[in-house]
Amino acid sequence: MDIPHRLLGWLARRSLRLLHALGGVLGWAGYLLSASYRQRLRTNAALAGIGPAERRAAVADAGRLVMELPRLWLRPRHLPIADPVHWDGAEIVEDLLAQGRGLVFLTPHLGSFEVAAQAYAERFGARQPVTVLYRPARQPWLRELEETARARPALATAPASLAGVRQMMRALRRGETVGLLPDQVPPVGMGVWAPFFGRPAYTMTLAARLVQQTGAAVGVMWCERLPRGGGYLVHAMALPEPLPEHGGDEAAAAAINRCMEAVIRLKPTQYLWGYHRYKSPRGAATGAGAP
Repeated sequence: MDIPHRLLGWLARRSLRLLHALGGVLGWAGYLLSASYRQRLRTNAALAGIGPAERRAAVADAGRLVMELPRLWLRPRHLPIADPVHWDGAEIVEDLLAQGRGLVFLTPHLGSFEVAAQAYAERFGARQPVTVLYRPARQPWLRELEETARARPALATAPASLAGVRQMMRALRRGETVGLLPDQVPPVGMGVWAPFFGRPAYTMTLAARLVQQTGAAVGVMWCERLPRGGGYLVHAMALPEPLPEHGGDEAAAAAINRCMEAVIRLKPTQYLWGYHRYKSPRGAATGAGAP
């Protein structure tokens, strides 16, 4: 077994409290060692009005996200999440499922979004399985690990490609659930420019189209990382505002961005402010005011 796999296996057997402590150190190491990451995190946080104290907390929490993954990914497929998972809004999920149609959950890069999908599958998957959209890693060994670790009972994965979009459409038409990160920069041709914290960001059109083309219900789900390795709190809620019926992709993307901004402000210290949210995909036509 090579060194990355052995290291991940060792980390997977550590306590969540230790992993989060190591993750705080890792987050600061990445921040201090990369000038481009440091500048991007500061700029993105400043756009949202995030102050120095909250920004410092977000630096450490980005590292915790990375360090908790081995424990989450490498446990046996038949075992539940090893750490306590609490719910806030489970009744909202119940109400949405009771509608008897497909369901789209939107999750920003906030907290432990990997846990959110697995927690849904464990609690509600037997009733309505979930398919989640992901972007495959560039490194072959990590891509293989992602594909095997993320696929769980009642939880399927779909790559961020046309094939993945078709897979999600089929799932919704079967009356199942899908989950995606609408603040993820989409491939060229699959997005439009829309404001995000006051700056144009290339924003996926897929989220709204899934709802519009399948008649699916829609909600928000995100997972808060509890302090001192205390586990997780999964939040489920309705969209802060309804999706517009008119105005096309631009209006829908702008509305979803506003919804994600409102959710992120609930726990800004756990948002990935260092994510390259405002990049322009190669070949994408820039819109008015876009970078």
